[in-house]
Amino acid sequence: MSESTVRRLSFYLRILEKTGDAGVDTLSSEELAERTGTTAAQVRKDLSLFGSFGKRGLGYAVPQLASELREILGLDRTWRVALVGGGRIGSALFEYGGFRHRGFEIVAVLDADPAKVGTIWGDVVLSDISNLEAVLRAESVDIVVLTIPAEAVPDVLDRVVAGGVRGILNFAPVQLRVPSDVTVKDVHMVMELEALSFALSQTGGE
Repeated sequence: MSESTVRRLSFYLRILEKTGDAGVDTLSSEELAERTGTTAAQVRKDLSLFGSFGKRGLGYAVPQLASELREILGLDRTWRVALVGGGRIGSALFEYGGFRHRGFEIVAVLDADPAKVGTIWGDVVLSDISNLEAVLRAESVDIVVLTIPAEAVPDVLDRVVAGGVRGILNFAPVQLRVPSDVTVKDVHMVMELEALSFALSQTGGE
């Protein structure tokens, strides 16, 4: 399944949750498409990948479809997350309350700075990165978020994989090479800005 499809499913879920909170019981594919900026045909195609939802002429039952999408997206469970890097990005991510709401619980934060090790972030004691593998195993970490300098990534990456983690969100500006059973998602903000710069330059945004 393509990444664009997964993103649309996530978007559908947010719309369903928002409309459900507003007391809406059903949505048609046309209404869901309008609110997500796609087409009704695309909505039906995306959802048909996972089964039959909704009834012709009646639309989709909002609570039921939202529940189905949570299960499809793996959001019907709690994912245990470790932040590797206690700098500004790591701190901002830790403070963001939306992760826990979506089922992502930050259970560990690690850093190499002795001045930070042992400090308390919320209900988490910041650990020394030298204990990385032990912390990952002790906390049964599912996902690691890397917010460390690019030059530190290769060594840390090997240790993360050795620690049994199979999901990595990478904020470092470097491409990661991992085994086939490990999934990596990159967040390259500068590259996104460069893409935006290109788009603006093509439309006379100088």
